[in-house]
Amino acid sequence: MKTYTLPPLPYAYDALEPHISKQIMTLHHDKHHQAYVTNANAAMEKLEKSRKGELQIDIRGVLRDFGFNADGHILHSLFWPNMAPAGKGGGAPGGKLADQINKDFGGFDKFKAQFSDASKTVEGSGWAMLIYEPTSEQLIISQIEKHNLNHIAHSSIILASDQWEHSWYLQYLNDRAKYVDAWWNVVNWSEADARLGKAIK
Repeated sequence: MKTYTLPPLPYAYDALEPHISKQIMTLHHDKHHQAYVTNANAAMEKLEKSRKGELQIDIRGVLRDFGFNADGHILHSLFWPNMAPAGKGGGAPGGKLADQINKDFGGFDKFKAQFSDASKTVEGSGWAMLIYEPTSEQLIISQIEKHNLNHIAHSSIILASDQWEHSWYLQYLNDRAKYVDAWWNVVNWSEADARLGKAIK
């Protein structure tokens, strides 16, 4: 059975300061992301043992547990490189992504405002996503509750913004909007542009 592993951060734990603290990044990566990896692997092990007749399981419950934790792992694996050290991220995108945003949203400022609103209004714990939908060949903003992927099938995630409380509460307390505004300073537009290029191909 092939298992999931926790990817290392692509930068130091304090690289996103002052916008996202070292304490948050350490707990978020080493504890929360690691838990999704551990639990996804445990669920896969139960499914494998069930197939071999070694274990009776509640298939519905195990599949739900697997989906939640595997999605958590995959989304976080996208999230870390979606950010760049302070001074290297932020600003506005270039390349194909800038052209596509201008085409689909009428300009970067309009996109940023709508994506910020989507991030700030996620109910409870969840994510805001920029996805590329290949059938209509356009970028679409989506919200995800918890880790349940509600985005359109076959779409590619271009930009992910984690809105779970563990992403910001230790630094911003109950002011999620302030965290969202600060997050724009560390967005890795080169990574997002590269993802769009792969999605279009």
